[in-house]
Amino acid sequence: MGSSESPKKQLILNAFAMQSPSHLNPGLHRYANDQGPAYKDLQNWVSLAQKLEAAKFHAIFFADVLGGYDVYKGPANLEPTIPSGAQFPINDPLYSVPAMAAATESISFGVTASTTYEAPYALARRFSTVDHLSKGRVGWNIVTSYLESAARNFGLNTQIEHDERYRIADEYLNVVYQLWEGSWRDDAVNVKDGVTGYADPKAVRQINHVGKYFNVPGPHLCEPSPQRTPFLLQAGTSTAGKAFAAKHAEAIFLHGQKPELIRPSVDNVRQQAKDIGRDPSSVKVIAGILAIVAETDEAAHAKFAELCQYGDREGALALFGGWSGYDLSKWADDQDFRFVEQPAVRSMVNHWSSTVPGMGDKRWDKKTISEYLVLGGNGAKIIGSAKTVADELERWVEVGDVDGFNLSYASIPDTFDDIIKYLIPELQSRGIFHTDYAVRGGTFRENMYGEKGQTRLPAAHPGSKYVWRAGEATPQYAKE
Repeated sequence: MGSSESPKKQLILNAFAMQSPSHLNPGLHRYANDQGPAYKDLQNWVSLAQKLEAAKFHAIFFADVLGGYDVYKGPANLEPTIPSGAQFPINDPLYSVPAMAAATESISFGVTASTTYEAPYALARRFSTVDHLSKGRVGWNIVTSYLESAARNFGLNTQIEHDERYRIADEYLNVVYQLWEGSWRDDAVNVKDGVTGYADPKAVRQINHVGKYFNVPGPHLCEPSPQRTPFLLQAGTSTAGKAFAAKHAEAIFLHGQKPELIRPSVDNVRQQAKDIGRDPSSVKVIAGILAIVAETDEAAHAKFAELCQYGDREGALALFGGWSGYDLSKWADDQDFRFVEQPAVRSMVNHWSSTVPGMGDKRWDKKTISEYLVLGGNGAKIIGSAKTVADELERWVEVGDVDGFNLSYASIPDTFDDIIKYLIPELQSRGIFHTDYAVRGGTFRENMYGEKGQTRLPAAHPGSKYVWRAGEATPQYAKE
């Protein structure tokens, strides 16, 4: 490499996990080495966090859902979901984060929470609490939720309409920004010699938010935490989702089969961010990948084939039903879904068939779809030696303009053990993955941006306008 070439982009690597027997791999709890059923064991998560920190992963990103996948063979039928452990049962991931943080120093934790079913006042308090306890190492994956089963369990007859959920989420973010950034002044807390009182009552204010969807007087229940606002992640790729991400997200999470196919979404979000005055490169793009890596390509493919034998095909179709809203049991077993009338299903399946090597000419019936989804869900799968996998990750960076990857697992912790053993050294030798954290003991935000001192929202982020700075009688936004 010539010295005139610019340095290679440093990858962000997160472990993608779920506190459930199976995340994107229904049925794998039957594989002898799989520790999926130990999702209830706190020490299990602590050990994983320590292992991933030793390998310098940026974060563990916890997916979450608030209902069961009950569309397939439905309505409201969990019969195919329960035996496969397909994201059911599932625990709330936030509670384990303080324990993992106490046992580590630098790895961060992204936690999914919904703006549709959680009150902003309570959510702001929970995230502030964990930001304090983790010394600023928590991030919020903002979702609007997509399962009908969740809507019913939160007292609704059906889900709130898609774009309306994003309108609610936009106001929701404005509420929590005010609580996190504008309810306590930066110098409100007075715990030092010669000062009476814990905090200055003139430096703690009600936000008095009155909006279309929320009325929240405040003040925020928690004193300012290290990041104030947790690092903000978001995973919507619809038109409304991309607009929301361009405004609020510091990192966006994308699923796709090929970097060529996600590039338009990446360009679109970065352009929208630029149009509202944000630095487009400050929006980190993270792609979801299942990487099965071994000593050789042959060994990796053999491992993948072995793991597939344990997959639960019915559980895979249950996941598809939840993601798409379509119940494939309503079609004949020999139906080729590349030619079905429903455009949403047809486009999804054509997407897969055209991008999966050797699968273009295969009949995409229920059996093919279930086999395709049984490991790694609908994200891309990269299988091979460390060189093969690293080459493909580099191609994703170049072609897709992504900044890093959420690496999921087929079997936990085996898949991560192989990544740590084979892939991480290869990425480090290529100079595209760090050998230590940019800020040891730093906050989530510092280590994602690679900048010591960048614990707070960047100045160009819309949430930063709510900051109540030291010495101000009221925050600037409240005077406007």
